Amino acid sequence: MDIDEKLIKNVANLARLKLSEEEEKRFLEDFKNILSAFSDISKCDTKNTKPSIQPVVLKNRTREDKPGKCLTNEEALSNTENKEDGYFKGPKAV
Repeated sequence: MDIDEKLIKNVANLARLKLSEEEEKRFLEDFKNILSAFSDISKCDTKNTKPSIQPVVLKNRTREDKPGKCLTNEEALSNTENKEDGYFKGPKAV
């Protein structure tokens, strides 16, 4: 794939970006460097490498679920004017 000013302008147009000539030149150089790095990576031998979905072990950081004091119905409805028959009153759904 040829990385040229025409490609940079097309990508900028698709992304709805208005780039100055200086920015286009800078992005042209950046794109070339990025593709060169990926080209180097693709040369690595990965035949004996097992796929890795998550290389870092993740731990669940949630707290233990302990029952606590709950609000009474009156406490829950105390700060709203939109209540009816002991429930929150919301807009009608059609």
